[in-house]
Amino acid sequence: MIDQRLLPDQEKYVEFTDYKQVAEAIEKMVIRGAPALGVAAAFGIALGVVGIEDSKTLEDDFERIYRRLEQTRPTARNLFWALERMRACYEKNRHLDLPQLQERLIQEAVAIDREDVETNKKIGFFGKDLIQDGQSILTHCNAGALATAGYGTALGVMRAAFEEGKAIQVFADETRPFLQGARLTCWELDRDGIPVILIADNMAGYLMKKGEISLVITGADRIARNGDTANKIGTYTVAVLAREHGLPFYIAAPMSTIDFSLRSGDEIPIEERAPEEVRTVGRQCLSPPHIPVRNPAFDVTPATFITGIITERGIARPPYTESLEQLRIMKER
Repeated sequence: MIDQRLLPDQEKYVEFTDYKQVAEAIEKMVIRGAPALGVAAAFGIALGVVGIEDSKTLEDDFERIYRRLEQTRPTARNLFWALERMRACYEKNRHLDLPQLQERLIQEAVAIDREDVETNKKIGFFGKDLIQDGQSILTHCNAGALATAGYGTALGVMRAAFEEGKAIQVFADETRPFLQGARLTCWELDRDGIPVILIADNMAGYLMKKGEISLVITGADRIARNGDTANKIGTYTVAVLAREHGLPFYIAAPMSTIDFSLRSGDEIPIEERAPEEVRTVGRQCLSPPHIPVRNPAFDVTPATFITGIITERGIARPPYTESLEQLRIMKER
């Protein structure tokens, strides 16, 4: 993995040899982004089972590995989707001898990784026509190659439009407190030659009012079946501003991000992270150290604020309970 905590100052890649290291990397934000977490979790399962030496303890060992990885981060649906897929592969092949089972799980993790890239490119294909030549797009957090196995979801839509020859301008807000927009989105887009301007989180409304932003596209960490969407904290604020200024607000995410077991966003678990992420930047403390801190990592944007949800199966539009279900049926055929 590229250690995303060090970007953009350092481009450092780290290797992991067991599932415990992978779990810790997920928890400590070495890797982040819902689809990327799914891929990492899949390889974590494979690494864990590869480390099993005695088939007599296989069942208990697998459950221990699975539980450790599912406890890492609670909000991102893709992490649990990938774990469930790896469990299904395990159950299907557990009759094989241990080396064969280990190989099957490696193959499944590799398949999840490769499929994610193709899925993102399809999201880009369906979403690129939503962007017109000369338009400017605001994005929140990082939903690019760093947040996926490659290409990206929200940034994948922008990449596809740019690759088609459209002159676009991306505004990346900084995304406090972890600064994914400033550190990661700007780094990605700059490397690809896509014009990007960094703004502070509290500048979006001003630029919208001045007519400098045409539309908003973000990623997602979990989507309920009614279209309510959890994404990085601050997304809801951007959606409210977009509604006030009459701007389209799109979500770009794979079908694996949609949790059809949840009726609404009220049921989405929201992760609370360490107060130090808000209280400090680097080693600099921003407030008196005794001041209490709230640090929810995500918020939920109601479906009524979302113009469309761009998936690899097409674009869902309101009412999402019907349109997302139609896309799910299409996927299962």
